[in-house]
Amino acid sequence: MKLNSMRDLAATIRGRRHDLDLSQAELASSAGVSREWINELEAGKTTVEFGLVIRVLDALGLGFDIVDRVEAPNKASANLDALLEEHRDR
Repeated sequence: MKLNSMRDLAATIRGRRHDLDLSQAELASSAGVSREWINELEAGKTTVEFGLVIRVLDALGLGFDIVDRVEAPNKASANLDALLEEHRDR
């Protein structure tokens, strides 16, 4: 999945949390952060601590890859628009 903004990351995290039927409090407890912090992350706050984002992704069973966009422009990727639309209204 290709993420281009904090809003994309927020929607992905929120959608995965919903898919796993977790409350913000349950996810926060799993990741070792506050429920308020999860709320801010899912709202797209742009000044979140990266290490805590990694912990949340791990708690959701997610990870990420860093790719060189110049060297790999034709790599297959998920239809991010469709995925975001699916999770945005939850």
